[in-house]
Amino acid sequence: MDGFPPGAMAHSAGNPVGGDAVQSVLTPQDFATAWDEITGWPGYAPTPLVALPALAKRIGVGSIHYKDEGLRFGLGSFKALGGAYAAARLLQRQIEAHSGTHVALAEIGAGAHAKACANVTLVSATDGNHGRSLAWGCQRFGAPCRIYIHAEVSEGRAEAMRAFGAEVVRIEGDYDASVALARDEAAAQGWFVVSDTSWPGYSEPPRDVMAGYGVMAREVCAALDPAPTHVLLQGGVGGFAAAVTAAFRQHWAGEGPRILVVEPELAPCLFASAKAGAPTTVSIEHETIMAGLSCGEPSPLAWPILAAEVSDFLTIPDSLVPPAMRLLARPLEGDPPIEGGECSAAGLAALIAAIGDGERAALLGLDARSRVLLFGTEGITDPEIYAKLVGDVGDVGA
Repeated sequence: MDGFPPGAMAHSAGNPVGGDAVQSVLTPQDFATAWDEITGWPGYAPTPLVALPALAKRIGVGSIHYKDEGLRFGLGSFKALGGAYAAARLLQRQIEAHSGTHVALAEIGAGAHAKACANVTLVSATDGNHGRSLAWGCQRFGAPCRIYIHAEVSEGRAEAMRAFGAEVVRIEGDYDASVALARDEAAAQGWFVVSDTSWPGYSEPPRDVMAGYGVMAREVCAALDPAPTHVLLQGGVGGFAAAVTAAFRQHWAGEGPRILVVEPELAPCLFASAKAGAPTTVSIEHETIMAGLSCGEPSPLAWPILAAEVSDFLTIPDSLVPPAMRLLARPLEGDPPIEGGECSAAGLAALIAAIGDGERAALLGLDARSRVLLFGTEGITDPEIYAKLVGDVGDVGA
């Protein structure tokens, strides 16, 4: 297809040996607790799972389904499920520790402990969507919120977090530098970090974030029968990909899909880890337009799942992203228009590029029988950037 030159991606084979990581890092109970809490929040509804039959026919696969997270709780991305839920869990633990009594998660969500929550400051680093979720949750629960963003995060995304009452601190470095500063200042001030990545001695909030992501995976499992043959998952630090992989393996076991992880070629920390056979940090020399995937260091909590279950690690150039966004917005006749942001387009861009290279398509097992699942991880989270890449927002679907 136009805009998707063959050979535009790089590929590294995984070593999917299986094992117990999908049961032990994130347990079925972790997912169940998150499901019970999040599906009880005001405004909860399953996000759409959209079929794209015309596109599937055009590129030569059996089917394509797109999980559209742009409508999640009105926050524009799947991260609405992670940051806010992890905030509630952290506040629950802190209030229980100080009061010596059990506190139900539902009480936190209902604002019943707002006075106690006001004494617990939650902080995080973000490229935009995680911070928006955390700020939204803190506003609901009554906790102060401080968000660190790096130099390339758009002002539109910063303003979206301020609108939920967060104090936003912009630094000069990249995402990984903002993570380090948030961690250091929290330790110095007695604040609490709610991060989507882990480090030695810090794993509970990232595990809660990942458990929250399991909600969308469970929605997919309820909607698709049989299972997809392939799922393309965006990389980043790996928390999203690991959570969905664990949830799918717990549900479908050996009948589940082949897992492919997609990253920007400018931020390939999981790709580099797969090649090295161990978690590997990469330097971010230039920022990718896929802002939420601009991560140089894998999450140690997520990596054991990815190492054991992912069949293929792929990287794509930024040049493939705008054409994929435009294809979603102005689709082939018969397919519905979709408002998908920069990160949402990664899986579609990788799929089309792979199909355009017959040898690579064969290597990945993509053919006319393939049932492909894509995750649209965000909608229009920054209208100015979206309009620059796709066209006027008002024209979408016209």
